[in-house]
Amino acid sequence: MKEQENRNNYKIRENNKYGEVQIADEVVAIIAGLAATEVDGVAAMAGNITNELVGKLGMRNLAKGVKVEVTPENVSVDVALALKYGYSIPKTSKAVQEKVKVAIENMTGLNVTEVNIRIAGVSIENAK
Repeated sequence: MKEQENRNNYKIRENNKYGEVQIADEVVAIIAGLAATEVDGVAAMAGNITNELVGKLGMRNLAKGVKVEVTPENVSVDVALALKYGYSIPKTSKAVQEKVKVAIENMTGLNVTEVNIRIAGVSIENAK
């Protein structure tokens, strides 16, 4: 129980007859990462050196390349992507923004105010 208390959690429901619902920031990041990878043109999520080392060790980090900031009122998301060669960066980025926003709002009920995209690379292997 103490491990959960150290993580950032956001209460979305309290004082109802069943209890309260809390969502960890990591869960929001995982939802964003999974939604982003479902967009056509996205080759992979891009991460920092720690995420790259974790990936090479065989452990999969579903929140790789995603940073979220959850406040009681809003959610802000930063996503780092590698796109497939030949896809339009503006069109693919907009599709990712929309997909991530809808996924988080539908699954959590939280209000997403911004989804910032950083293109960290282009993948030639998975080109059109």
